[in-house]
Amino acid sequence: MCGIVGYIGQNEKASPILLDAIKKLEYRGYDSVGIATINNEKIELKKDSGKINEVDKELQLKDMEGCVGVAHVRWATHGYPNKINSHPHTNNNNKIAIVHNGIIENHEELKKELISEGYVFKSETDSETLVHLIDKFINKGLNFQNAMIETVKLIKGSYAIGAISINYPNELIAIRNESPLVVGLGDNGNFIASDVPAFLKHTNKVIFPEDNELVIMNSDNVTIKDLNGNILDKKVETIDWNEEMAQKGGYDHFMLKEINEQSVVVSDTLSGKKDIENIVSKLGNINKICFVACGTSYHGALTGKYVFESFLNISTDVIYSSEFKYFSNVLDENTLTIFVSQSGETADTLSAIKIAKNRSKTLAIVNVLGSSITREVEHVIYTKAGPEIAVAATKTYLSQLISIYLLAIYLSKNRNNEFYENMISQIEKVPTYINELMLNEDKIKEIARKYKSYSAFFFLGRGFIYPTALEGALKLKEITYIHAEGYPSGELKHGPLAIIDENVIVVVLAPSENPESFSINSYKDTINNMEEVKSRGAQVIAITSYENGERINVNDIFQIDNQVDELLSPLVYLVPLQLLSYYISIYKDLDPDKPRNLAKCVTVK
Repeated sequence: MCGIVGYIGQNEKASPILLDAIKKLEYRGYDSVGIATINNEKIELKKDSGKINEVDKELQLKDMEGCVGVAHVRWATHGYPNKINSHPHTNNNNKIAIVHNGIIENHEELKKELISEGYVFKSETDSETLVHLIDKFINKGLNFQNAMIETVKLIKGSYAIGAISINYPNELIAIRNESPLVVGLGDNGNFIASDVPAFLKHTNKVIFPEDNELVIMNSDNVTIKDLNGNILDKKVETIDWNEEMAQKGGYDHFMLKEINEQSVVVSDTLSGKKDIENIVSKLGNINKICFVACGTSYHGALTGKYVFESFLNISTDVIYSSEFKYFSNVLDENTLTIFVSQSGETADTLSAIKIAKNRSKTLAIVNVLGSSITREVEHVIYTKAGPEIAVAATKTYLSQLISIYLLAIYLSKNRNNEFYENMISQIEKVPTYINELMLNEDKIKEIARKYKSYSAFFFLGRGFIYPTALEGALKLKEITYIHAEGYPSGELKHGPLAIIDENVIVVVLAPSENPESFSINSYKDTINNMEEVKSRGAQVIAITSYENGERINVNDIFQIDNQVDELLSPLVYLVPLQLLSYYISIYKDLDPDKPRNLAKCVTVK
């Protein structure tokens, strides 16, 4: 869950380019940062623990000389986040520098062998093993490229590695296995990076290397080989993102910017309806669906379960990616296994795909073109959310939901035509509903300011809106560090009601009843549950589209357009919950873009 960058050019200093690039990847980790360049036949190295701006202020990272270099931003997995464990790592005579994202599972045995051969380890990281292995093979007479090849033949685990050597000053090499790596082809130099935003300022021409493909680049050429040394013909892709999309655009934080982009993101994702319809036409017979996802994506998948089972009568499971191997025996050729991932690089989800792809039909819902997951499945739905920089997912979650709804809509054709005809028009109204509620953002600020000091929140909902309650609780936990739980509103009486008192905030999601709705109207039951927590002294915030919502006797109300059908409520109600978490974080003087202990892309198991 780290970010790596490499750059090689002819005339431009590498360090300012690398510093700018690594800042674009700070969402991948921010407990330490470092840059290594080749300068006058020496490795120049600057690194330390801390956030990028803090370390740069102390070390002046952009002042390093040299036209080739690698950089790293770290989210610690092995070794405490300190200067010694920071990347890049160098070999004992400082002639080679490497950066690494991933986990080397057999590093302990390799380390023991290397120490017995005289190598001295400075850090506690698994990554340092790599630089000493490369050095070992160069000392045996291999060139830089072949030394890397022999190194990866020995290691087990996941990795994206970038390396430079003073003996090969005009070469930067990289390789990946189960960790993200993308190549950028620029006019004045070439790049490697963990993610495209790192170099969007310079180029949108990219190559996506497969596992165990070696990238060899100089300032004006990129060659990709397999482990046998064969040159591979790789397709150059054009990314339709631009640099501005990866900037804050005048907002204080990326998270707020991304929340405000959601109506546009929904429209963009809806523009891909024909692509989804085309995928559905190729799926053939389906009698079961299995969603596989992690974190926020899991909540989107859980919403999908309600939709698919309620209106398509298709049995649907939702399984955490990390737990998938315990359930995979139920898959068959008529099962559609759907993998939901923002990054397309989630390690647990990739492992699940390898199990499922030979047992069932596979489809991925992903935001990143060319990511690892997209290359492993039969069908891909791209969510078209653009780059999401804040660690806490907002616009990518909503675009996942839209994609899941569209998939259900097109699968319902000839299964439930009434549902199809109603929803194909109703879903087009979602951007308007979102724009309307954003006009009432001041009300959310008022609520956030009022309840920022409380230490426990419950989020309640029934039916289609219940997974949104889970997502609301997760957002609050992620960026405010307040304990929060999401519950089906009817379940509180089965235990959790015991801890409800005046010190607990209960957020009740109560979509209004609609006699013409396809949903099972849950409003009255939800209000009854709300009364139960009120009678125990809880502070209650109601988010409702009930036309006379202001008559509900609660502490605070946020009103949603009463035309929002309960079935569409997951696509709209999550927005005020995102804003609530964001503003509580702000009023607690926290950084919502960089929650502690978390990283954007979880590339380790």
